[in-house]
Amino acid sequence: MGKALRSPSGRLLVSGCDVLRVPLTGDCEILREQDITVADGVIESVAPSGVTSSFDGAEVIDGRGLLATPGLVNAHTHSPMVLMRGAAEDVSVEAWFNQRVWPIESNLTADDVALGARLACAEMIGSGVTTFADHYFFPERIAEAVTESGLRADIAPTYFSSRGQEALESSVAFAEGWHGRADGRVTVSLGPHAPYTVDDEDLRTLADHARRLGLRMHIHAAENVEQTESSLRRRGVTPVQVLHETGVLDAGALIAHGCGIGEGDLPLLAAHAERTAVACCPKVYLKHALSPLTPVRALLGAGVTVAVGTDGAAGHNTLDVWEALRLVALTQKQAVGDATWMNVSDTLRLATRGGARALGLGDVVGALEPGMRADIALVDLSGPHCRPLHDERAALVYSVRASDVRTVIVDGRVLMRDRNVLTVDVPAVLAEIDERVGRLLDISHGKAVQHYDP
Repeated sequence: MGKALRSPSGRLLVSGCDVLRVPLTGDCEILREQDITVADGVIESVAPSGVTSSFDGAEVIDGRGLLATPGLVNAHTHSPMVLMRGAAEDVSVEAWFNQRVWPIESNLTADDVALGARLACAEMIGSGVTTFADHYFFPERIAEAVTESGLRADIAPTYFSSRGQEALESSVAFAEGWHGRADGRVTVSLGPHAPYTVDDEDLRTLADHARRLGLRMHIHAAENVEQTESSLRRRGVTPVQVLHETGVLDAGALIAHGCGIGEGDLPLLAAHAERTAVACCPKVYLKHALSPLTPVRALLGAGVTVAVGTDGAAGHNTLDVWEALRLVALTQKQAVGDATWMNVSDTLRLATRGGARALGLGDVVGALEPGMRADIALVDLSGPHCRPLHDERAALVYSVRASDVRTVIVDGRVLMRDRNVLTVDVPAVLAEIDERVGRLLDISHGKAVQHYDP
């Protein structure tokens, strides 16, 4: 493992790169042969090469032949679940939870989670993800991994009502202690798991804490249409109505999946659109043969922010947001029967500005503009799978591989240079994980962290 680079002067120059400009609306643009100047983690200028005055003492990265993009945002994942990659395949949703994942998770220790989070951070750095929204157990260990890796993350401690009052108080204490740490790179949301695993009283309590602390909620809701139908049968209301009635929407919510969001839910979400977002993770819906998909067109039409996520690697297998955004574009075109819908610019915006806004970071990251934090991925589009290069935006959506990302910068600090991850000792992490795999996958004990029965 090398050493992450930050100039002693706090100044960085990325020279001669092309730059992906992601506006708030409309088409993305490619700015040719630009210099990006950074001071103390903030972008100072994006200007044609040679125009910038002397930037003495800066760390210089040669960006010639590369395309600088805003760092991608993974808007919903469970990073330590990389430990279960490939361990729950070809099963129904019910079996995935009850026979594989939740029994495996009952084996996890804090040290296991720390190792999984470190591996996940390395994987995301390697694919140009600079910010992620996490939802898992032992959040302190995830926060430590994020701090060490140099990434940016919003971390939600997973809470089930079955874990009791002490676990709820621990979630709140984590939020109070960690929000804004690591020079602002670690933020916190409160993380009730879902309306079917968290009692209304607990949802109200956590929403009150979120408002008190100025935080959001990160919650699974209406993950599929079966959950919505079950909620209507049992309670007479949809999962989104539960979030409304318990104050979760009022506090502000990042909703994972939302495939079961119906037309009647849209006015409730629209009323809280400034602090409400939905993360779309299409690979897991395809894998579990679920339909319909997240209603992206309807949500955007209601003014609700939509972002791109991978979910955990136990379902998605990778934490590759390029793959996820590609599937968003393809599945949404298919879902609405319109090949002109979800164009390349709109798709890129979901994975950059959309993700940033979903995490409450819309004024911080998501675009390469003066005043934004310097979270940058340098992508090499010279590979045969991207050539001839008629449209760089199309290449990013439909052709790019994670391995095309050459260099990654977060907050002006170089986390990966020329494919060499500098902040995580990947071989050491993998060696330690390999020693633990047998114990992690042993579910002969018959225990589980929860039972899936929405």
